[in-house]
Amino acid sequence: MRYTRGALGALVLLTFFGCASQSDLESVRRDNDEIKNRLFTLDRGLNEVRGEVKEGVEKSLAGYRQSLEALQADMAGYQKEMATIRKGGADLQATLESARVDMQLLTGKVDDVRILAQKPADDIALLKEDLNKRLAALEARMAKLEKGIEEQQAKAQAALKSPEQLYQQGQDALKAGQGAKAREFFASFLVQHPKHNLAANAQYWIGESYYQEKNYEQAVLEFQEVIKNYPDKEKAPAAMLKQGMAFKELGDNKSAAYILKKLVDEHPKSEEAKIARDKFKIK
Repeated sequence: MRYTRGALGALVLLTFFGCASQSDLESVRRDNDEIKNRLFTLDRGLNEVRGEVKEGVEKSLAGYRQSLEALQADMAGYQKEMATIRKGGADLQATLESARVDMQLLTGKVDDVRILAQKPADDIALLKEDLNKRLAALEARMAKLEKGIEEQQAKAQAALKSPEQLYQQGQDALKAGQGAKAREFFASFLVQHPKHNLAANAQYWIGESYYQEKNYEQAVLEFQEVIKNYPDKEKAPAAMLKQGMAFKELGDNKSAAYILKKLVDEHPKSEEAKIARDKFKIK
């Protein structure tokens, strides 16, 4: 645009002073046309770039919107679960407060016993016995409530952990000999992440925890969940071997032989099949 104005100005000046020749005017017109063509080409290129940028921005925004919607859905699920946990904690807290009131009433009973100290010894003994029973029952109740609160807090913390962290907590508890606690972590893992690639492992370790506790009947059932639901996972042959061993511990040698034979037939190259052949003479 600046060049056009310059050319027009030159044309006016040349015309005004009568000094411009025909060839000069033609040269100015050609320059003016060339500048217009360049401006047109630049403008068209700029429009094309704007279109491409706009299309790219719109695609990016669409992708961001989808990611945001997925994140919002996940957050809604977590918020719902946390609301349930908070409600359970509130109920437990209310019950605990009620138990504290009962304790205060029993403390008052102690003062009453002191007042009755002048009564016959038999009456005092009966009162003490009744008081001790009620105190013991209340202490047991409070211990149960406190345990429930701890479990709710543990569940709330577990809900905020990643799948790998939750799985590792189960492993750590199992290594520490805390079978019940390990099962809680692995069960939470399976509920929250049923399609995770560690799901078969989590189910297997639940069975292993019962096996370590010598609860062989429950171990058989938990190993069966691995065999049934994750037949293609690497923990399937391990579950079959441990299930066969659990049957042997229960004295059910027929079922043990059947499971171990199935292990050798279905997973002949596995390390567990080798153990079944070497240790239990399965062919």
